[in-house]
Amino acid sequence: MWQEKIQVQPPYDFSLVLQKLGQQPLVCMDLNEQWIRVPMYIEREPVVVSVQSIGSRQEPCFLVSADQAKFKDEIIERIATIFQWNVPLKPIQEHFLQTELRDLFIRFEGMPLMLDVDLYFCLLKCIIHQQVNMTFAYRLTERFVKQFGMEKDGVWFYPQPETVASLHYDDVRALQFSAKKAEYIIDLSKMVAEGMLDLNELASQSDEEIMKRLLPIRGVGPWTVQNFLLFGLGRPNIFPKADLGLQKAMQRLLALEKKPTMEQMDAMSERWKPYLSYATFYLWRSIEGE
Repeated sequence: MWQEKIQVQPPYDFSLVLQKLGQQPLVCMDLNEQWIRVPMYIEREPVVVSVQSIGSRQEPCFLVSADQAKFKDEIIERIATIFQWNVPLKPIQEHFLQTELRDLFIRFEGMPLMLDVDLYFCLLKCIIHQQVNMTFAYRLTERFVKQFGMEKDGVWFYPQPETVASLHYDDVRALQFSAKKAEYIIDLSKMVAEGMLDLNELASQSDEEIMKRLLPIRGVGPWTVQNFLLFGLGRPNIFPKADLGLQKAMQRLLALEKKPTMEQMDAMSERWKPYLSYATFYLWRSIEGE
């Protein structure tokens, strides 16, 4: 077992991170002790990584540990990406303190974007979560992972694309997935498993190029790609204005009589660039539980 101490630029609030992640039923964490165990595959080997906060919002510091010493550098790099330790939040905070989202950014000061542990499963989750409420989306994801994934040291690992590609549509439908969603999930996994879609290559492409590459895939629409850009790649300037939750949050926060129109959202969001992803994420957080 190795352990590395890592300091992060303030502000950074790990409690807000854990509160958000704790809504997902498969996450192995302790809010009081401020730790989480992260499942990841490295060279196809399942690795459990422990991350614990030993600092504060204004003096953030973490202990990262795992058993596999040979993967240490890659683990640290991936954990820093997942929790966005390399993205300074201070300039983003200062930007929004000059806007109508000021109170929201004071309330959630130090909350980063949190990325999914893997690009494949991020895109798969985006498809699973389409057109269902968040509670049912989490339930479907939990069923899917427990049925087709694996458990190691009390941590659940999502299934690999080769595993999902080998399933029959009825295997997924049995978990209360719609027929079309079962097809989307398996067909996408076949594309990844057979090398027709290299998700890691997308990291070097622009938002527009990624949208152009993914939209032709059956079952992938603009909302799905936008969420992939947000929570898979951590792109900073994504604003899915067709999202009903985002519309509701803007209506509530800005005291509008009804949900804003697309034109209103365009006009208001101009002041939030180039950090639209943070505006989106904080607005979503403001109505969670409703």
